[in-house]
Amino acid sequence: MDRKTRWNISYWLMALAVLFLWQSWNTARQVESVPYSEFEQALAQNRVAEVVIGDQTVTGILKTPEANGKTLLVATRVEPDLAGRLEKYGVRYSRVIESTWLRDILSWIVPTLFFVGIWFFVFRKFAEKQGMGGFMSIGQSRAKVYVEKETGVRFDDVAGVDEAKEELREVIEFLKNPKEYGRLGARVPKGVLLVGPPGTGKTLLARAVAGEAEVPFFSISGSEFVEMFVGVGAARVRDLFEQARQRAPAIIFIDELDALGRARGAFPGIGGHDEKEQTLNQLLVEMDGFDSGSGLVILSATNRPEILDPALLRAGRFDRQVLVDRPDKKGRVDVLKVHVRKIRLAPAVELEQVAALTTGFSGADLANLVNEAALMATRRHAEDVTLEDFTRAIERIVAGLEKKNRLLSPQERERVAYHEMGHALTALALPGADPVHKVSIIPRGIGALGYTIQRPTEDRFLLTRAELEVRIAVLLGGRAAEKLIFGDLSTGAADDLAKATDIARDMITRYGMDEALGYVAWEAQPPRFLDLPGMPQQGGGRMSEATARQIDAAIRHLIGDVFSRTLQLLEKNRGVLEHAAQELLVHETLDEAAIGQLAKGLVHG
Repeated sequence: MDRKTRWNISYWLMALAVLFLWQSWNTARQVESVPYSEFEQALAQNRVAEVVIGDQTVTGILKTPEANGKTLLVATRVEPDLAGRLEKYGVRYSRVIESTWLRDILSWIVPTLFFVGIWFFVFRKFAEKQGMGGFMSIGQSRAKVYVEKETGVRFDDVAGVDEAKEELREVIEFLKNPKEYGRLGARVPKGVLLVGPPGTGKTLLARAVAGEAEVPFFSISGSEFVEMFVGVGAARVRDLFEQARQRAPAIIFIDELDALGRARGAFPGIGGHDEKEQTLNQLLVEMDGFDSGSGLVILSATNRPEILDPALLRAGRFDRQVLVDRPDKKGRVDVLKVHVRKIRLAPAVELEQVAALTTGFSGADLANLVNEAALMATRRHAEDVTLEDFTRAIERIVAGLEKKNRLLSPQERERVAYHEMGHALTALALPGADPVHKVSIIPRGIGALGYTIQRPTEDRFLLTRAELEVRIAVLLGGRAAEKLIFGDLSTGAADDLAKATDIARDMITRYGMDEALGYVAWEAQPPRFLDLPGMPQQGGGRMSEATARQIDAAIRHLIGDVFSRTLQLLEKNRGVLEHAAQELLVHETLDEAAIGQLAKGLVHG
């Protein structure tokens, strides 16, 4: 029933209600209810022309209207011998049988409708809180439909994922001209799975495909299929595909596919979830049921492909997997160009410098960086956003918010200064270490009493054993400086030790960099995109207790050897370390240029 029909019915109901009220009011104007004694008196006074006797009442029609316009008298009691007395006065009278069927029906219909209305009202409120929508729409698809250009996103708005865009261009060409594209017998993939870490622009890329192809775009999240009622998820899958078929060519985009397509029976100890499996089964059936030449394409996005059901990834369903990875340096420049359109950028800012400082940032991280830099410039009432604003925004994102109200004692400040300069000078003295961008003893974040920021100038994909040992040495530089200057140790190196141990363990157990243990992977490879604790591991070998002890000894020997060499390096540069630490105590923060001046006499390792 459409909205226009509902309005017409409402108008008719309102008109009937007004007519009923008007009739009741008009009747009330002509009738006067009186006690039975007054009715007898009116009879005695010869004012009544005619009497109508009902089951419960007696109605007298007056010969002449009263002064207030009343023409009828109604008495609420009827005496059995009334007929005999009426004959004495010479008045005509008649008897009618009142019909009470309407009153009887309404006496049980109205309360029923009242309670049903209350029940619907309560259920609707409950459904809205649970996100289920209306009672009759539980099994309907909740996909948001963007028609043609309503997505508002084109490929020009998506940067840093050039390879992924090229993979999706043929999908766009097929949707625009399916007959021409399939003239040689080729078919477009039924499903395209966008895989990558969070924040890399998978959802944005899917919307850009719909914007370029100018076709209806059905967008829904995997979690919106499953509800508290059994069978709702499968019904919504059927309704979604039915809507899309009616508007083909179209794109169905299922975001967070892992919420719907988790491998069946992957966690038997936790217990099954029949509703999720039923929904997944329906999705598999629907993907098998439509023709690839019908102009219907399914796009999905996930950052956890390792837990998807194998049936989803087989040929004929999600035929193609497109990697949407973190952008490289050129890609980060392109992403920054897209986001700086919305801010007032200083002419002297070179985005290549910003991109060099943001290795490992995703597209969402870069968008957040641009926004933070604009906020920094706004706080200092600047006319535009400068490179210094970007630098401060990177520090805030990487190291956390400054805690200026966290006051350290002089002894703690001195120890933190030597610790941070130990990191910085070790990085400057060893070849292959990432450049030191800034050193500070201003507390930041939750537990950092100081920080040393190193930002690589280029993207690295392979690391040698020597380069990994340099990273361990830089991490241990703070602990080595404390031992050299103060002769004892503190708790400030806890995070450094954990990171150094992780690198050393990976070198021994995953990369096969220990000759005694051989070229064997003794531990499983972590998940490809998310290294989450507690996730099921794939691959890797089993080891005996003797091998485990040998691995522990190798890790301990590697870290001990690197620490000894780092300590010797700082002993050779003790004068530079003490002078630089004192400068850091005075200025609290040293940038790259100031650190370079202090390290002029540094002896390299």
